[in-house]
Amino acid sequence: MTFSTTLSKPPAGTSGAAGSGRSGTAAARAARRRAALNWVAVHSLAIAATLFFLLPFVFAFLTSVMTDNQALTTDYWPASWEWGNYAKVWNTPGFLTWWRNTLLYAGLGTVLTVVSSLPVAYALAKFRFRGRNLALMAVIAMMMLPPQVTIIPMYLFWSKQMGLSGSLWPLIIPMAFGDAFSIFLLRQFLLTIPKEYIEAARIDGCGDLRTLLKVVLPMAKPAIAAVALFQFFYAWNDYFGPQIYASESPGAWTLSYGLESFKGAHHTNWNLTMAATLLVMAPVIVLFFFAQKAFIEGVTLTGVKG
Repeated sequence: MTFSTTLSKPPAGTSGAAGSGRSGTAAARAARRRAALNWVAVHSLAIAATLFFLLPFVFAFLTSVMTDNQALTTDYWPASWEWGNYAKVWNTPGFLTWWRNTLLYAGLGTVLTVVSSLPVAYALAKFRFRGRNLALMAVIAMMMLPPQVTIIPMYLFWSKQMGLSGSLWPLIIPMAFGDAFSIFLLRQFLLTIPKEYIEAARIDGCGDLRTLLKVVLPMAKPAIAAVALFQFFYAWNDYFGPQIYASESPGAWTLSYGLESFKGAHHTNWNLTMAATLLVMAPVIVLFFFAQKAFIEGVTLTGVKG
């Protein structure tokens, strides 16, 4: 009897080990659960902001692949995926012309702005000359001047004196003379470049232009990227300028102005309107996605030194 009872007893410590293993597993699960809840609590504001900005794009995309009858109904998921809506928009008469004009306006305008603003910013940041502070104050004053204040005399000049109304050249040509915001942003970044680099270049025989191209330009790439993206986004989304100068000539319309005309012609076809909107936004989103590192670095490194 004693022998059988002894055999039926579990080995010493077995029950305690199993219990401690189960309690350890439960503790680990509880710890993971608490960590997940803490992560959600800490990032709840970021999650809400992400949904706030992302859901409109999701809604626009889903609407763009719906049929005319389903768009803007309570059925938010496409019954059939109408990818041909994008082809209809792309083949709309004038849409490719709007693309070409927008690329010309944004691309050429960005190049002219960077090329013309960098030397001015370099002079304001590194040269010592009489009236430098006055010139800087003038640049800041131009930043605060709304474009609506000067639009009437500028329109009279470009249309009556130069005869360029009905085209985008009144918007592109002024960019060859610098932009106040771009000059100020570049100047703030160039102030952070140690003067020893410039002095060493001059000792080696470099002139001002060569110093700018060989020394300052490579070091200022983040700021130049930020300025270029700012200018490109501004020109790509500009509606006011093309409306003033190019509205009378459909062949000079940009995507922003042409999209308004497209919306008026297809005000009942919300699926096509959403498809056109996404086609207009897609290049900007893709460009920012690939250039966001340089953009953020350029903005972060500028603007703190006076």
